[in-house]
Amino acid sequence: MAAALSPTDPSSYSETAKCQVTSLHWDVAIDFSTQTIVGYVDLSVEKKVENLEDLVLDVRDITVEKVTLPGSGKDCQFEITNPQNVTFGSKLTIKLDSVIEKSFTVSIKYRTSPSASALQWLRPEQTAGKRHPYLFSQCEAIHARSLFPCQDTPSVKFTYTAKVRAPREITVLMSAVRGGAEPASDDSSDLVTTFTMSVPVPSYLVAIVAGDLESRKIGPRSKVWSEKEFVDAAALEFAETETMLQTAEQLMGPYVWGIYDLLVLPPSFPLGGMENPCLTFVTPTILAGDRSLADVIAHEICHSWTGNLVTNKTFEHFWLNEGHTVFFERMILQRMHGELHRQLHAHEGFLDLQTMVDTLTKAGNAPYTRLVPDLKGVDPDDAFSIVPYEKGFSLLYHLQTILGGPAVFEAFLRAYVENFKYKSITTEDWKQFLYTYFSSEEDHKKLDTVDWETWFHGLGMPPYQPNYDLRLAEPGRVLSKRWIEQPDDDLNVFSPGDINNLPSIVIREFLSQLILAEPPLSQAKVKHLEKVYNFNKVRNSEIRFRWLRLCLLVKWEDAIPHVLDFLNDQGRMKFVRPLYRDLYAWEEARPKGVANFLEHRQEMHNTTAGLVAKDLKLEV
Repeated sequence: MAAALSPTDPSSYSETAKCQVTSLHWDVAIDFSTQTIVGYVDLSVEKKVENLEDLVLDVRDITVEKVTLPGSGKDCQFEITNPQNVTFGSKLTIKLDSVIEKSFTVSIKYRTSPSASALQWLRPEQTAGKRHPYLFSQCEAIHARSLFPCQDTPSVKFTYTAKVRAPREITVLMSAVRGGAEPASDDSSDLVTTFTMSVPVPSYLVAIVAGDLESRKIGPRSKVWSEKEFVDAAALEFAETETMLQTAEQLMGPYVWGIYDLLVLPPSFPLGGMENPCLTFVTPTILAGDRSLADVIAHEICHSWTGNLVTNKTFEHFWLNEGHTVFFERMILQRMHGELHRQLHAHEGFLDLQTMVDTLTKAGNAPYTRLVPDLKGVDPDDAFSIVPYEKGFSLLYHLQTILGGPAVFEAFLRAYVENFKYKSITTEDWKQFLYTYFSSEEDHKKLDTVDWETWFHGLGMPPYQPNYDLRLAEPGRVLSKRWIEQPDDDLNVFSPGDINNLPSIVIREFLSQLILAEPPLSQAKVKHLEKVYNFNKVRNSEIRFRWLRLCLLVKWEDAIPHVLDFLNDQGRMKFVRPLYRDLYAWEEARPKGVANFLEHRQEMHNTTAGLVAKDLKLEV
């Protein structure tokens, strides 16, 4: 019989109403030869009911060898049910017949699987330096259960300590404050590195990386880490990190995590960034050379408050993490670069939201366009998109507009963080606080004009039309109009100087307008675009992505090799999934796209490969 999932979190088996993990100690060794992590996890648990007979945890592809109660020294019987559930993993039930204390510790000896969904193992030849193997984790949304047995739900937060053993030539980092690295107690050449996370975090924010890493100091509380081939470029790219941190503190309150380090991961990392506390993971695709894509860092910094400090209780309420973080990110950009910069970023996000809504709807996934989706029986990765980011931002921006403007609304957001810090909450908790904070009769009348049901549960685009100030984008929009209206036989009026002095975000807007053109641009014009502006050589990944989508839109066959090169050079889902979908939609290009994916699938991150396989209608 299949094990039942939790009534409080549709993505977890954990029975959090009965007990909760409050702290964790991880004592493990990294084995690159078998691509496994082996050792112990000790869970400190607090009972919430008088008689607790079982401790239920989430696991996936984990071999449990032994469970003991250190307090009594007794071994516990345990059972793993639902071992073949691909979506949610398995249910680990530990018998606790003799436990009478309110708080107790369970020690689990276990090993991970080489196919653990949280872990990406790279051979030396897959790294930039090609000297040593590399390991990194990605636990969001529900992959921590493949790293260690846990209550893998964001409703549970815990502190943790760790001791990680690895070969001497490997540097180990975690989403925690790093202690010393000491020789292992035996005669081996391994080192054991210690870590401490004193602020409670959910399981998805536990992260580890192990590889041939170096660091550079970029601020009073920040270093950037990467392979040495990237570290100096990364230090220059992220030089504004401390300014962003200070601006975020002015908006949201003190930074409680101590250090804020950045790690530039290998290209297969599937996200733009991941807000692991003390050690933000970022993609190398934001190394543009001119800091033009550093808004990703602002976004991850903001997660230190919205997401890490105030957390969605389940991933159905993911917009609480991401919508607020996008809003704060753009507030930082406004402080650093001006209001017009924020307005253009918001406009770009709204266009991206429309594209995503159209994509999801055409693919039969319209339920995932809801701000608060129903995830019963659904892997949160399958529902992942920019909808919670941009639809969430749109709701907050709309509320700011009707409630009195930025000064009034920013005060509310700071109060929101202060009220819910260290907690995990739902959309209803957020809405109740909103009504409590804006408590006057006049404010309630304004709030009651909001169509909450449609905002939270309606399909498609949000029920409002923004009116952003696009003066900053005007040069790009004027240039796009010229290209759209210019006759195909008279294109020599364009020159490289057209875009030489345009900021990268304006060039992105220029290309976005060409993609949206009706009727579509002719292939002749797109070919001439490349001749004049040399977009195939552009380093900025956001510009290159839009350019390649435009080429596929007009079915330019010569662009296919450039698309495949871009797909194989990096694994960021934001770029990879739309381009593979575009290749699939073009019947002549489809075989090349599928063949390229099958050839390079093993080099991709597990999550990316699984989702692209679905996009290409292949068996996962």
